[in-house]
Amino acid sequence: QVQVVESGGGLVQAGGSLRLSCAASGSIFSRYTMGWYRQPPGKQREFVARITSRGNTNYADSVKGRFTITRDNAKNTVYLQMNSLKPEDTAVYYCRAVEISTNLEYWGQGAQVTVSS
Repeated sequence: QVQVVESGGGLVQAGGSLRLSCAASGSIFSRYTMGWYRQPPGKQREFVARITSRGNTNYADSVKGRFTITRDNAKNTVYLQMNSLKPEDTAVYYCRAVEISTNLEYWGQGAQVTVSS
């Protein structure tokens, strides 16, 4: 069983920055692909960014060049640095851990990010 906990959400003005953290416990962190998803108000959850155990990354087109996903395997933590935030980035952000060998997935409880115009 893996526990995934997000932190770092909040309220920021457009153009500002925030960094989300996601701590995973209960298993060997390096065995997981980690990702960030978000759910804007009234919309479906959508993919934001992903990082593999080897550090390969990919991003949604809407955040490319503004968001950066990194991981620290020694701290069992993945980060999402969000710069040049826009009001349309307002959403609940979720962290997802996928075990490479089994495709079992674990989700965090979500962190609210609100960007004011």
